Amino acid sequence: MVARTSVHDAIGGTTASASSGSPRTDAAPDAFDVDRRLGRLASLMDDRYRIPGTKFRVGLDGIIGLVPGIGDTATSLVSAYILAECWRAGVSKTALAKMAGNIGVEFVIGLVPIAGDIFDMRFKANLRNIAIARSDLKKKMPTV
Repeated sequence: MVARTSVHDAIGGTTASASSGSPRTDAAPDAFDVDRRLGRLASLMDDRYRIPGTKFRVGLDGIIGLVPGIGDTATSLVSAYILAECWRAGVSKTALAKMAGNIGVEFVIGLVPIAGDIFDMRFKANLRNIAIARSDLKKKMPTV
């Protein structure tokens, strides 16, 4: 039996197994991941596309949310994924509670036909949640 040891790649923030050299999938995200990877996902969901002739931006959340019944549920699952990754990154329970509240508000109001869809496109819970997570993780960063 070969003993496996973990080697942390400080530059990329990934953990690799010494015997296989492949990245481990159970490595917790760090503040960089929240900022970069989850920030891109939140942007895709909330403000990726500009409506022509306006300054208004909409993401997949607003578009998929138009599908009756399953749209808001599907987009809430993506929001829940962002919440879970922020929890794994070490975001505080208080910040996570605020983030969960944003997801809940967007989900419940988004269920209302037409008005809920408009609210969904304006509220942008994922971008709000990433801002909360960034702020919380920034407080935890050691000062030099």
